[in-house]
Amino acid sequence: MLRAIVFFLGLSLTFLFTSGRLQADLELGSPLGDHMVVQHDQPVKIWGWAEAGESVTATLRQSSISTKAADDGKWNLQLPAPGLGAPFAIKVASKSETLELNDIVGGEVWICGGQSNMAWEVRKVKDAKAEIAAANYPMIRQLKITRSTSLSPEEKAQHSGWQVCSPETVGDFTAVGYFFARRLHQELKMPIGLVNSNWGGTIIQAWISGDSLKTHPDFKSDIERMQAAAVDPDHARSMAKKVDAWRKAYRKMQKQPAEAWQEVSIDDAGWATQTLPGYWEQQGYKDIDGVAWYRRKVSIPDRWKGKPLKLSLGVIDDADITWVNGTKVGENLMWDAKRRYEVPAKVTNSNDLTIAVKVTDGNLGGGIVGDAEELFIGLEGEEPISLAGQWRFSLEPATKKVGPKPKGIRTNQNQPMVLHNAMINPLLPLSIRGAIWYQGESNARRGGGRQYRTLMPLLVKDWRKAFQNDLSFYWVQLANFQAPVDQPYDSQWAELREAQSMTLSLPKTGQAVIIDIGEASDIHPKNKQDVGKRLALIALAKDYGKDVRYSGPTYKSMSIEGEKVRIQFDFADGLAAKDGEELKRFEICGEDQKFHWADAQIDGQSVVVSSAEVKSPVAVRYAWAENPAGCNLTNGTGLPASPFRTDDWQRRE
Repeated sequence: MLRAIVFFLGLSLTFLFTSGRLQADLELGSPLGDHMVVQHDQPVKIWGWAEAGESVTATLRQSSISTKAADDGKWNLQLPAPGLGAPFAIKVASKSETLELNDIVGGEVWICGGQSNMAWEVRKVKDAKAEIAAANYPMIRQLKITRSTSLSPEEKAQHSGWQVCSPETVGDFTAVGYFFARRLHQELKMPIGLVNSNWGGTIIQAWISGDSLKTHPDFKSDIERMQAAAVDPDHARSMAKKVDAWRKAYRKMQKQPAEAWQEVSIDDAGWATQTLPGYWEQQGYKDIDGVAWYRRKVSIPDRWKGKPLKLSLGVIDDADITWVNGTKVGENLMWDAKRRYEVPAKVTNSNDLTIAVKVTDGNLGGGIVGDAEELFIGLEGEEPISLAGQWRFSLEPATKKVGPKPKGIRTNQNQPMVLHNAMINPLLPLSIRGAIWYQGESNARRGGGRQYRTLMPLLVKDWRKAFQNDLSFYWVQLANFQAPVDQPYDSQWAELREAQSMTLSLPKTGQAVIIDIGEASDIHPKNKQDVGKRLALIALAKDYGKDVRYSGPTYKSMSIEGEKVRIQFDFADGLAAKDGEELKRFEICGEDQKFHWADAQIDGQSVVVSSAEVKSPVAVRYAWAENPAGCNLTNGTGLPASPFRTDDWQRRE
């Protein structure tokens, strides 16, 4: 059967086509190898390829079982559950060849999936030197899957081979996975196997199968187009040529001299207008990558003249350079960083200010895309002037000439289904206990929390169906990140955390809340020890029957009591402020939906929230920000309360 295997190489696509496997040599499935951990209480699945019709026999201790390879060379066998520990060997023999797998142990097998915070290695964590030196755990083992993409479900994957944990090897282990495994191993005295299959910066839909994504209206057409390309090589080549031609034009455009549209004298009357915040793709410029300019005139009061002002533009995707009255006030290359620039006093000697922002976008959405509350200019201590709303907008001429990106077929890692095909599908015959997952940063501004409400449960159901196993699925809620904001606002990250929490409605799920151990300036918090520990507490309680408390407070219900709101919690035993101070980061609002910081008091197993500015409250939020610095509600476990809101209002752009 003809299959298209598409490799993403730099900026070009090469299509290779191979015929169906007529396997002469005995070959084993990708995850099978020396030192592996197999699920101790489930049959050991052995699979691979041989010559069509050839007999294949697998032997574990005194048990042997045989089968014949199918016409395509594939064969599958199941050996009895091996029990715990006790290193053993498995022999697999055909008529012409015998393979032996040695130093196999029976234990617990977990897949470690997600993006860079799961990929983050032990050698990069806090106290890495000491952690590595102490890593003498030969019963903890890792199989690291090589990063790869594919339009079609693959049967093989490249990998590191199973590595036995030691000071010499642990530096390359997934840090969250290792600290998770270490806690389980210490508590259970069982071998722990980690299948490390993740890729930094990736979106959740890349890890979901095409068949599942076709049930989602946002991805159905893309998946059908990609699957058609996988079985139609001529069409795939044609589309690849169009994409390649566009990329050549794009690279040429990047070399063109940039416009100088930052000057006050520029006539922008004929420019288009766009409503900010918002992506330009959603306002008539679909599939445009390149350089665009935004301009906005604003009048400041006399008392602000000659004083330094604060300019906030929120998140810009990808890079920006920003000027006020022709003077550069800041630039940033990070697509997910919030822009907060100081406008020097020498620039503000006029009531009229012209703000010009040059935005460069290299992939996916582009624009000034954060929260409306983060778009403002103001004097410290005074009410700022909002910059949300209409701005002048123009693409640079070179970007206009290149035009929209063709609907080519790509297999870079941020395309739907391509990582499931290449890095999950080859693992599917494995017997496993469950999965731990750390991902979401890349989806917070690409589809946002509303879309994630459906994608996260779809991922869980998809993996359970694929592995034919009602596997346990535990994940890490997004950490606190970016500079704290002084006022309540609609937060994209908070909305995505909410979507993660909503997925707890599925059975055999759990969430590690780490809103207290992130880092404002680093999207990769170095404290992976507590992340792994908190995931392990969930598994110890839910999978292994240990009497451990594994969750901080989670929102249960609200009731309005006059001018106050009472919030009830699950996991409410021992409610407390972690630092012994007053509770922080509670917000309350009335019918106007304008939130104010609230007074919050613990009353038994509930928290009573109020504000002098809200006489008729209707909603409460807690820790509702990218970085809700100081949020301190906990319970007797010392674990943090999960961020929540009592409303379900659409986020205001």
